[in-house]
Amino acid sequence: MKNDELVQNMMLELRRGVIAIAVLSQLSKEEYGYSLLKALSDRGLEVDQSTLYPLLRRLESQGLLKSEWRIADESRPRRYYVISQQGSSVLNQLKVEWFGMTAAMKKMLS
Repeated sequence: MKNDELVQNMMLELRRGVIAIAVLSQLSKEEYGYSLLKALSDRGLEVDQSTLYPLLRRLESQGLLKSEWRIADESRPRRYYVISQQGSSVLNQLKVEWFGMTAAMKKMLS
């Protein structure tokens, strides 16, 4: 396997976990898919729809998110997502782990 391919694979692995934490962190208030994509992008994290929607379904099936379909302002139905109580608890644990890991990595990579 070439270096470029190895780097790409490792970056995808790293990104997968980061995106899950980022999504959980942005759903303290209800968002629908597009508004969540925009919120992530506005904070510097570009995520494709093809990545986001399966992740939202997976997080919901794990009990970390709740969702409901709603029609707002006479537009088409949208699915709104919000973090669940279990999701908030998991996010708090992940944040502790994240800050510990980033502090250690900063020491190692400086």
